[in-house]
Amino acid sequence: MSLRRLNPFASLPNPREVWAWGMYDLANQSFQLLINTLLFGIYLAEYVAPEPTPSGTTRGEAAWAVMIGASLILVVLASPILGAIADARSLRKEFLVVTGLGAVVLTAALAAVGPGMLWLAAVLYIAAAFLVGIGENFLASFLPQLATPATMGRVSAIGWTMSYVGALLLLGLTAIAVFSLGATEPQQWRWIFVAAAVWFLVGMIPTVLFVHETIPPAPNGDTRAAGSLLTVGFRRLGATIREARRYRQLMRFLAVFFVYSMGTMSVVFYAGIIGKRLGFGIGQLTLLALVMALSAGAGSVLAARYQDRLGHRRTVRLYLTVWVLSTLALAITEMRQSGAPANGAPMTFWLISAGIGLGLGGIGTASRALVGCFTPATKSAEFFGLWGMVYKLAGVAGPLAFSVVTAFIGATTGLFLLSAFFGAGLVLMALIDEREGIARAAQADSITPSAQPPHEPAAAGAPPR
Repeated sequence: MSLRRLNPFASLPNPREVWAWGMYDLANQSFQLLINTLLFGIYLAEYVAPEPTPSGTTRGEAAWAVMIGASLILVVLASPILGAIADARSLRKEFLVVTGLGAVVLTAALAAVGPGMLWLAAVLYIAAAFLVGIGENFLASFLPQLATPATMGRVSAIGWTMSYVGALLLLGLTAIAVFSLGATEPQQWRWIFVAAAVWFLVGMIPTVLFVHETIPPAPNGDTRAAGSLLTVGFRRLGATIREARRYRQLMRFLAVFFVYSMGTMSVVFYAGIIGKRLGFGIGQLTLLALVMALSAGAGSVLAARYQDRLGHRRTVRLYLTVWVLSTLALAITEMRQSGAPANGAPMTFWLISAGIGLGLGGIGTASRALVGCFTPATKSAEFFGLWGMVYKLAGVAGPLAFSVVTAFIGATTGLFLLSAFFGAGLVLMALIDEREGIARAAQADSITPSAQPPHEPAAAGAPPR
């Protein structure tokens, strides 16, 4: 096999820009993985506020749940307005850079949080997580600029795959550093927060240098004379709501996306807890993260290779099928383990974890690509702001529903609920007409020909349904 076939950027007319765009996905993994998933929740629970509460948790653990919810809600509220402002004034690049640099500074500042400083931890973390979440929206909004409908899936998957490459590198480097230095206690992790900030900063440099705004301001008259940025943002958002029928396939898909994303976000936040319930120790949990990251990377690679040929709707449905089967198997495994001593999870759990990782890597990039196909270039920041809003809202609703069902009905029922989220999404995807959604976006862009990417002509036809 030639090296060219192994190169994911081969045959792209803009390989440097796509690589630089994907580097931001790789860079922000230092916050997503090290801060969100692995370390900061434990740091709060065991070092900053270890005092027990009447519910049996610590003050830090209880505060962690509130911090996550608060940051997600802020992203939900701000995403559509900021996206509309960015489209109106061509500020996608500026907003991406500002949110990234702000997140870097706040991530490093987490190292200043010591025992008893719960309020400082909350302020710093919520602000940092908000900026990271908003930055993800603006990063995704460059997708219609970097790709056409014929290459949307491939370009989206390249960025998603690079994020999992970053996760694997960070897992390896962190494990080596922690165990070689003996930094196994939370109070020894402050330097890791600074290192996460440095990783983020260095990783986003290619994005700053090589990804440029090429889409002109939206043709809505002289927006600079039309009022403040906030006024412009609300005006554009109101116009989009009034024109929702024109983009009905996008709106339908966002509704379906919300349904199955409740399952996705529940798994993201509760994978470690589920593993612990099945008997995993800290070493096995680390291995669990590695297995899921590897299989998620494989899911992204497969999406990059085949999604544009299969069609984005079909790809989403294939990965939802993987999710349904994996979560059903997980529920059955939990049911069989119920009441048994926690002497380690069965071997089937490792296969299930690989399936979940495969679904996690594939569904993310396939969903983002479908949004990109349904999005006119002149509304990319606004529509990807809506996408981010829906995703973060699912991150509040899904884990809340899962935790309530688990607490009051049972862990097995909670896992069956996850499978129901994915099953409902699989069924509802039948309502999505991919060809119509792509045609509507192309029709909107044809009004402003200058908004087309200068490096690549429009695709001759839509992907097959």
